[in-house]
Amino acid sequence: MTDEAPLEVDDKTWEKVVEKGELPVVVMFYGPTCPFCHAMEPYFRQYAAEYKGTIVFARVNIETSLWIAERYGIRGTPTFKFFCSGRPVSEMVGAVYPALLKKAVDEVLKHGRECIRSSTEIDYEITGYG
Repeated sequence: MTDEAPLEVDDKTWEKVVEKGELPVVVMFYGPTCPFCHAMEPYFRQYAAEYKGTIVFARVNIETSLWIAERYGIRGTPTFKFFCSGRPVSEMVGAVYPALLKKAVDEVLKHGRECIRSSTEIDYEITGYG
């Protein structure tokens, strides 16, 4: 299986890719020095190639995209967060078994548009900066 590089998303591209994208998105929040992130990277790339065209695989560096990490309550890396119609619907934290990550991707795809019902609307006015 060939590798398909996940999209690198930052504060400037987040809205277009995740919140307003056509497809569901799985985001891997990572840190460049995180050993568990490095361990999960080959599987994340493999799944990006395998699911190309059905779900978007994206990565966010929490050291350079602090606003996104704060907004979604990212406290550890790697954190895998799943989005449907721009809304977070589930997450997995840590170096999870690759088979569990794949199963979570399948679940998001299986439930498609229905997954939006299990999410909450994003309040764009919420911020930790008083």
